[in-house]
Amino acid sequence: GYDVLLGSIAAFYVFMAPYTKVEESFNVQAMHDILYNRHHLDKYDHLEFPGVVPRTFIGSLLVSIFASPFVVLGSLLKWPKIYSLYLVRLVLGCIILFTLRCFRIQIWKKFGPQVEAFFVILTSLQFHLLFYCTRPLPNIFALGLVNLAYGYWFEQRFYAALRSLVFATLIFRCDILLLIAPLGLILLLSGSISLPKAVVSCAAASLLSIGLTTTIDSVLWRKLLWPELEVFWFNSVLNRSSEWGTHPFHWYFTSALPRTLVSAYPLFLVGLILDQRVRQYAAPVISFVLLYSKLPHKELRFIISSIPIFNLSAAVAATRIYNNRKKRFWRILYVLMLGSFLISLGCTAVTLMASHDNYPGGRALKSLHEIGGHLSNKSEELWVHIDTFSAMNGISRFCEHPDPWRY
Repeated sequence: GYDVLLGSIAAFYVFMAPYTKVEESFNVQAMHDILYNRHHLDKYDHLEFPGVVPRTFIGSLLVSIFASPFVVLGSLLKWPKIYSLYLVRLVLGCIILFTLRCFRIQIWKKFGPQVEAFFVILTSLQFHLLFYCTRPLPNIFALGLVNLAYGYWFEQRFYAALRSLVFATLIFRCDILLLIAPLGLILLLSGSISLPKAVVSCAAASLLSIGLTTTIDSVLWRKLLWPELEVFWFNSVLNRSSEWGTHPFHWYFTSALPRTLVSAYPLFLVGLILDQRVRQYAAPVISFVLLYSKLPHKELRFIISSIPIFNLSAAVAATRIYNNRKKRFWRILYVLMLGSFLISLGCTAVTLMASHDNYPGGRALKSLHEIGGHLSNKSEELWVHIDTFSAMNGISRFCEHPDPWRY
């Protein structure tokens, strides 16, 4: 039931806001090319529009493999390509929510069914995690591996957790290194892992990860390439990411997390006080956000991997308040908590309405297709120029129509 609830909400967001933004453009176009151009690499979008830094094809390839049978069926039935955009996003959402399920099962085993229930409730009431889980960002591909790492960590499979984070770091998001470092240090100081075995385990995972990404991406980019190394050099060494805007050090804690967690934000802080186990699990994640705060350029998606742990802490607090709701002081907290849930629901509804109208390029192209539909019987081609703003705000190859349309 929890899987159906979370999956239904995520799917609803897909249908309400199907288009994608510029940050998702590489993986969206890559999935289109893998599904429709296949081995014809000359037609791949990234060779003509490579972007600021190269990205890996591994995530797009994985999603495309799962989506390909349905896309082939859609092609036989002559469905519009936009249906394939819905499909690949739904497939990605299923993958991410499956990894979240793996983490949630460990929450149930370690903290009990009530904490798991409140974890699901809080996740459902928040907008961003379920909205982003279907969006093909490198951060979201990394989130799937981080969710698995959290599950392994709770299961006390510490080396498997570290290997998952290494894989996420070297293939999808180099900044997950800021999560490996504090987690590895805590595991080492607590005696949960030995340094020699950890080094061997992480080195083997590193060699496998680098070998996989360089092999696949060098072929598709047509040059010897390790994408995340170039991303690390561009963002961290050259600090070029600040060209896209900066925020103060405290921005994640005073703006991004309150807007994302909403009612879970004060509950998260209460959970840290009430349960020592929560402090143990939250410490490396809070350190991750603090370390990331040093970088001037900040976006919510950069720290989205921290949200599941923050929700866990909030769920622990909500469970304690619920179980003690008949006592006088706790009854007041219980009423305040229910009120905050309603506020979260209202904030989610407002944010969804804003997101629905936040892709003017995609909606404009859809309107143009509808206007020009009566011309499609003519023999001449219908040419459409896609400018920068439109390409950044909703238009992708999945939005294109077949002949006589040309883009």
